[in-house]
Amino acid sequence: MPTYEQFKLPDVGEGLTEGEILKWFIAVGDRVVVNQTIVEIETAKAAVELPCPYAGVVTELLAEEGQTVDVGTPIITIDTDADGTAPVRSPAAAISTEPAEPADEAPAQLSEFVPAREAVLVGYGVLTSSAARRPRRAAGGSTRPIQPTRHGGLEVGRAVEQALTAAPARAKPPVRKRAKDLGIDLASVQGSGPDGIVTRADVDAYVSGAATAPTPTVSRGDADRREPVKGLRKHMADAMVRSAFTIPHVTEWVAVDVTRSAKLVKRLREQPQFTGIKVSPLLLVARAVLAAAEATPEVNAHWDDEANEVVYQSRVNLGIAAATPRGLVVPNIKDAGALGLPELASALQALVETAKAGRTSPAEMAGGSFTITNVGVFGIDGGTPIINPGESAILAVGAFRELPWVHRGKIRIRTVAQLSLSFDHRFIDGATGSRFLADVAAILEDPALAAAVP
Repeated sequence: MPTYEQFKLPDVGEGLTEGEILKWFIAVGDRVVVNQTIVEIETAKAAVELPCPYAGVVTELLAEEGQTVDVGTPIITIDTDADGTAPVRSPAAAISTEPAEPADEAPAQLSEFVPAREAVLVGYGVLTSSAARRPRRAAGGSTRPIQPTRHGGLEVGRAVEQALTAAPARAKPPVRKRAKDLGIDLASVQGSGPDGIVTRADVDAYVSGAATAPTPTVSRGDADRREPVKGLRKHMADAMVRSAFTIPHVTEWVAVDVTRSAKLVKRLREQPQFTGIKVSPLLLVARAVLAAAEATPEVNAHWDDEANEVVYQSRVNLGIAAATPRGLVVPNIKDAGALGLPELASALQALVETAKAGRTSPAEMAGGSFTITNVGVFGIDGGTPIINPGESAILAVGAFRELPWVHRGKIRIRTVAQLSLSFDHRFIDGATGSRFLADVAAILEDPALAAAVP
């Protein structure tokens, strides 16, 4: 007897309310085991792969790729009592683009059997059998059973053939639901949205008979493109607006002769302690920040609005701003000051690689206390960085450039970089911010001041 369990979208972060389905790794008809990765979602903080809490056979995917769903919404149905035989996958189910049925519907009777394709082991071919499926609910709340399409040999029903070969009409889930409720085949509606997407107005026009003849397609280069702001980008936008308009920013900058640091980077790369570890100028910048923060604890504090207090953090959770295809993320190295130079280099390398791969977890971005943004990797010399919410300061590091520089009374070609520090002027005054920035600059000019050599 089939036993159905629904997996609801969990809160994978700190009070997150929604997530976007990025990619399904399984399909209807597949057998899954407990803790198998089944879906990748994007929350306001990170892209996360979710494991399955049930073992059994997938019977329904309740959310489409690209769809944003609220935390607590069922996203998949699994038959946990399939008696060892995987239900076969229906071609119609495999290509269905209809929205998921509401989670609060009354249970439907399991009486319909549909020919389908079964997930198989490599080399064992494809088996065809029957699978119990829920009848879909028609408009008005009545139960409308799905009628199986019977075919055999070389005879394929026209409807099945069209379903397997035709590209599905493009429309957002609410538009699909409206078309379904009205009994309209979206494939017959001419889309007027970007790239031919069918809109609600297109569906209404089709119903009223006012739909006009198809208009010439505008080339992609001539049309404006709209892109919804969601996930990480939306979170970043909200955070930057909140920071810019709630924290009184002050930005100071200084040009530094970093010739010795640049030479030290080359020497460290040859040391056995750094074998297999990427060593970059960012490592020495991070070490300088950690050393300078010991003398200026204000930069490792934050303003608590509710308590009207300044919270001085006992450890430096060093954040590194990283640009990813999905937006800006700021993961942090927990208690970075407790790490030796090789361990810090390894942690920086893992942090950057994980961020670029889009695998940074919400936990890795929580609790940061100071941020470094390395704009120099883009060939930029400096800027006025915005403080990460929950922190009090951020340091932008410019490109290391060979420039004419007065060194020991003579003009020499030296390696020079610009540092830009933004800080919260509510409790970090100009003298305090300047002292911290001067300390960082001094350490980069002479790395021995921070005992940088392991």
